[in-house]
Formats: sequence, structure tokens, C-alpha cells
Amino acid sequence: METINLGIVGLGRGFMLTLPALRDNPAIRLRAAFSLRPEPRAHFAEQFDALACDSFDDLLARGDIDAVYVATPHEFHAEQTIAAVRAGKHVLVEKPMAIGLEDCMAMEAAAREAGKVIIVGPSHGFDAPVQKAADLVASGDFGAIRMITTFNFTDFMYRPRRPEELDTARGGGVVYSQAAHQIDLVRRIAGLPVVWVRATAGNWDEGRPSEGAYSALMTFEGGAWATLSYSGYAHYDVDELVGWISELGFEKDPEAYGAARRKLAGMTPEDEIAAKIGRTYGPGSETDSPPRAPYHEHFGFLLVSCEKADLKVSPTQITVYGDSERRTVAIAPPRLPRVEVIDEFVGAITGDRQPVHDGRWGVDTMACCEALLQSSRTQRDVAPASLIDAILEKNRP
Repeated sequence: METINLGIVGLGRGFMLTLPALRDNPAIRLRAAFSLRPEPRAHFAEQFDALACDSFDDLLARGDIDAVYVATPHEFHAEQTIAAVRAGKHVLVEKPMAIGLEDCMAMEAAAREAGKVIIVGPSHGFDAPVQKAADLVASGDFGAIRMITTFNFTDFMYRPRRPEELDTARGGGVVYSQAAHQIDLVRRIAGLPVVWVRATAGNWDEGRPSEGAYSALMTFEGGAWATLSYSGYAHYDVDELVGWISELGFEKDPEAYGAARRKLAGMTPEDEIAAKIGRTYGPGSETDSPPRAPYHEHFGFLLVSCEKADLKVSPTQITVYGDSERRTVAIAPPRLPRVEVIDEFVGAITGDRQPVHDGRWGVDTMACCEALLQSSRTQRDVAPASLIDAILEKNRP
């Protein structure tokens, strides 16, 4: 397949952030799009000399669409992905894969039965520094992996949100949206199955009614573990620890402290939805000439402890703290953000590479997310594999 004709489902923030990498890849042709909002549909058709489909079914019915990028709200991922693979399309689906483990398993099974590719992303497990750290660990040069320490403090809960983004049952809060990133990156680095999860999650603001923070201990097969913490309550900003580089790889002004809360304070619910839409793709957005990030994306502080060294992962380099010396491993600046995601998707479709973040990967990450929530509610260790086994047993003929 020389050219992959791609259909876009959902012209929101996720699509806008991934668009530069899509446009850059010579194998991708942006062929069609469907969005509930007519303005971005028309803008897409004009910008790319492409088709603006009136419905999702119309897009799937087109025989000239080889693959679909599902970038809609979380609650639609399962239904749309299953319909797409059954219509003969490969799928790139935004994280989280879906808002329930059983849905994720159904998506993976449908793709397998149809012989189609599912890639789950973008997530920060794709980030070039994370992939380099994973390669260093896998080399064995520093001995066995022992521990991963990662934490992130952001303003996630006070950015403009649709109502469903603050409803756990509909995929809202930080566990589905943000733990999926953090779990992906520690799994990518460790390269080992997760055996147990013990966690506590908190909702500390009645006005934003979903989990806004968590801490988790994940134990891997063989005894290594990872500690993961996240807060989206817009107080401390972890970007201070990575040279004031933002999550998306831009330089950040530390004097802008508190901006998210201040902007949100005067908004009505209608204003908040309008502000959310204003950050997405469409006429007047940054999509025609987006600023290029000088640094790699990141997800907060990340330290990997092996037998013979600690590896501190940053948006610009990996610092190796060995037994007797400290040295740095340079990471080349990004050509564009998220090219790793599109390269993996294209390579999986063409058969040129074995994907990491496939449907089974997405299932295992969601099992960890659900284990995190279940552990918080029961205050017990939860085995992600047991959640998968329970669903398989329930659905056994």
C-alpha cells in the first residue's frame, strides 16, 4: 500500500495536536472527515481538498478509505472502532482506548477477527525520550530494572471541559485521561506485565465531580515496581522540575501561575463549552501554521532505577547516574510532535514493523486503569489480569 487514505472521525483537540504529524507522513493522505460541527468539516474539506461526510456511516461506506482516526470523546471510541474494523478499516484510536475494559476487549477481538490494525494513541508512551529509556533498560547495560518513580502536577481539572469530561462513568476525570498516559509510559519502559495495583484516588472539588488526583503502586512480574502520582488541581506545577518545558514541548512562563483557575472562575457552563470548542480544529485555529515545539512532549518527573544506575528522563536528554559517574544521553530535537505515533500506525498497516501500542496493549493499559479505580474503592490490591479473566469467563459460551 503506497498511500493510506485516512478518514478522520472527530475534529477536536486531539486531531489538531496530531495533525502536523499526519500532514508530514508521505504515506498518509487526508481523504475525508466527519464531525458533528459543520464548520470544522467544511474547513477540513477546503484545507485538504477532501470530503466532508455528513455522517460516520457515510465515511465508513466509502471504499476509498483505508483507515480511520477515531478522535471523538471517550464514550464513542468502542462503538466507532468496532464499526470501522468491521467495515474493513484500520484504526488509530485516541487514548483511553474506551471507558470500560469489556469494551476494549470487544474492540481488540473485532480487529483480530477482521484482520485489521488497531493502534491506541497518542499517549506519552510514544514520546522519544521514553522510547529511548525503554531501549536503554532493554539493553541490560544497567542491570535489571528495579523501580520507576513518576509524578505529574498540572491544571487538568481547571481547563475548559465538557460535562462528560468531569463524569467518571463517561470517561471523565484524571484516571481515564491521564493515568492512561502514565501507565503506558511505565509499562513501555519496564517491558514487563503488571501483576498488582494498589491505589488511592481523590475528588477534592465538588464543583469538578470526578477523580482529580491519584497515587498508585504497580508491581511488575519479577518484582520491580512503579510509583505513579498525579494531581490535576492547579496548584504545584511539575514543569518546574523539567526546565519549565510544558507537556507539549513549549517553553513555559512560570509567572503565568494560576491562569487556568482565573480563566475558569468567571465562566458559565455555556462559556466553558465555548472555550473548549475554541481550542479545537476549525476556521481561525492554529492548524494552518502551527508553532513548532522545540522540545519533546513529556508527562512530568520520571526516574528509572536499575541495578547499576538511575536514569532521569527529560524532554531533552536522559541523565545516567551510574555507580561511579554521571553522564548524559542526548535526544535529538523533535522533527514534529507525535511523529512516533503515526510512524507506528503506518508501519503496522504496511507490515514494516511490529506495533507496540496495539489492541492488546490498550486492553492491558485499561485493565490497569480499572484496577487503579477498583483498588481505590476497596483499598485492596487488584490484579489487572483477574479483571480480564472475569470478563472472559462471563462471556464464555
